[in-house]
Amino acid sequence: MNTIELLYVSNTISRKNKTIRQRLHFYIAVENITYDKAISILWTGEDGREHTLAAQFHSTGHNNQEFWSAETQLYLTPTSWLAGNINFLIRLHTNTTAYWANNGRPYSSQADSGIQLTAAQTIYNLGYQARLPQQQKRLPITLAIDKKLLINQVIVHWTLDNWRTSKQSKCYRKHTYWNTTLHSNARNPNQYGIEMWKTLLSINDAFYVEYSIECISAEQIIWDNNNNKNYLCQRNALNIMILNLHCYQEADQQRKLTTIAHAINEQQIDIVCLQEVAEYWNHGAGDWNSNTAKIINDQLHTPYHLHTDWSHLGFDQYREGVAILSRFPFLKTASQYVSASHDPFDIHARKVVMVHVHVPNIGLLALYSSHLSWWADGFQQQFTQLHHWATTTTHADENYLLCGDFNIQAGSAAYRWVIDNFNYQDEYWLATSVASAANQPQQKQLSDDYRIDYIFAPQHNSVHATFAKTVFTAHDYGTVSDHLGYVMAFAPKIIHSQD
Repeated sequence: MNTIELLYVSNTISRKNKTIRQRLHFYIAVENITYDKAISILWTGEDGREHTLAAQFHSTGHNNQEFWSAETQLYLTPTSWLAGNINFLIRLHTNTTAYWANNGRPYSSQADSGIQLTAAQTIYNLGYQARLPQQQKRLPITLAIDKKLLINQVIVHWTLDNWRTSKQSKCYRKHTYWNTTLHSNARNPNQYGIEMWKTLLSINDAFYVEYSIECISAEQIIWDNNNNKNYLCQRNALNIMILNLHCYQEADQQRKLTTIAHAINEQQIDIVCLQEVAEYWNHGAGDWNSNTAKIINDQLHTPYHLHTDWSHLGFDQYREGVAILSRFPFLKTASQYVSASHDPFDIHARKVVMVHVHVPNIGLLALYSSHLSWWADGFQQQFTQLHHWATTTTHADENYLLCGDFNIQAGSAAYRWVIDNFNYQDEYWLATSVASAANQPQQKQLSDDYRIDYIFAPQHNSVHATFAKTVFTAHDYGTVSDHLGYVMAFAPKIIHSQD
């Protein structure tokens, strides 16, 4: 591919509410040669004035390709004119080098001429982007097709369930017209021989839609299937963070709690499962204003729903427990001991908190924030009790996740006991081990993994982690505990990650 190339330019003039407006829109393909880059359109109108228009990142393509777009609108007033016909250059600029589309030769676009595809393009899916806004229930599709193809029918083939079922939607041609409402010498929209075809897909609350486009003429059928990958539009994944807070044992504790809140805001975390949540003992009565989950929550851009409970006296001066923060309202909350001991002065008295939430476009989800004892100190009994609680209180159509600090090392005998006896999946390992699985046996990978914090999910769950990473390392926000934090993005299993 070229380092930078124009895919299409749109030049239209419209009148609405007695206002005459000219809209210029540029859509550009760019090789992702560096993160630090800028794309600009340098254009002049009929008045000869020079303008520089900055393009913005639009979406990621395939094979290290990015798409960028730029738009400007001009209004006809007694003191300002429309641009009319334009000439323009497109430049990619890095810290050291400038790259020019079209080998530095200028492009041109006639006023009110509509869509102009580049020479290599005969069919283009205008405005495609991989991300679906969370509340969007209908997906518009607009195609620009070269008239010379003599297309007489366009059909979108689409699915919401990985082609287990599919639908077909016809596109309708938007006829060209003479824009006589503006002025006597108005140009013909789409004068470059481009037809516009449109349809609207009713996707409702589906997490994703995948589609391909069939263009039919009397002599041939042409498929636009996004370079054999189909077009895929999907909602944002559900982002979950797990973190052990280390029970007020950190130096500069308040700053580190602020850092955690900053990371939740910046990483757009939806649900946070916390362990070693602490508040001052206060003769067993606690001190809510010192609760570390509350302090974090109070510093979020918008406070989350918070459910927390404590298990035992920690470090001789704190009520120590677990918590869940959620962007989504709680449908149900509960907490209970999973340990044999319920003695608040016994460090192995362990309580788990649970919440049920409804996640838009995903459905019902139950989460358990857990901090269990070591293998020798009651882990088996505690995990068995947790598993029983989860399996007997969730509905058949409800996913659940066991989150937190389980105090068993990845790959250990205790870890294998959980995986093999209860058919759970280690979501972090599944999301991060795919790339190296062919080169390294599973046990070897796990022997180098010193995690004791997990999200365990039953294999029948309809959601899974498509992405996972560590946070609160020396290079990512800095350390805030004696544990790392883990962020995982969850989506329906039928979704194939685009990242």
